[in-house]
Amino acid sequence: MKMQAYLFMGVSTFFGLAALLYMFWSYQDTGAIEWAGSTVLVVGIGFGWMIGFWLWQAARRSEHFHGLPAEERLDGEISESAGEYGFFSPHSWWPLFAALAVAFMAVGVAIGWWMVFIGGLAVTLTSIGWVFEYYRKEFQH
Repeated sequence: MKMQAYLFMGVSTFFGLAALLYMFWSYQDTGAIEWAGSTVLVVGIGFGWMIGFWLWQAARRSEHFHGLPAEERLDGEISESAGEYGFFSPHSWWPLFAALAVAFMAVGVAIGWWMVFIGGLAVTLTSIGWVFEYYRKEFQH
């Protein structure tokens, strides 16, 4: 996972350089910074570094408890990475409802802020439903 982290952080750093060049050239061309593209590039820097930092931290924790994964060792074999990667629900409806809630909230930005607030509530509720879909014990469903 460290290589993926380095890739995310490297591409984000490239976006930072591109953002600086973009702002410089837009200022040279028009006499003002073009804020739409500049904002997108700066947000891309933040998102890339956020994901890269999380991957880097997850790799450090994993290496601490399990050692280096097979894909990061020179003597690693493909068969070492075989096996189960996790549980993926085969029949969950929650992702569909969560996507619809996010779409409703995004459309609300164009139509009215009241839709954004309702969509935010819907995103919160569908996220809770999706996370606790297989929860057992006291809150079993």
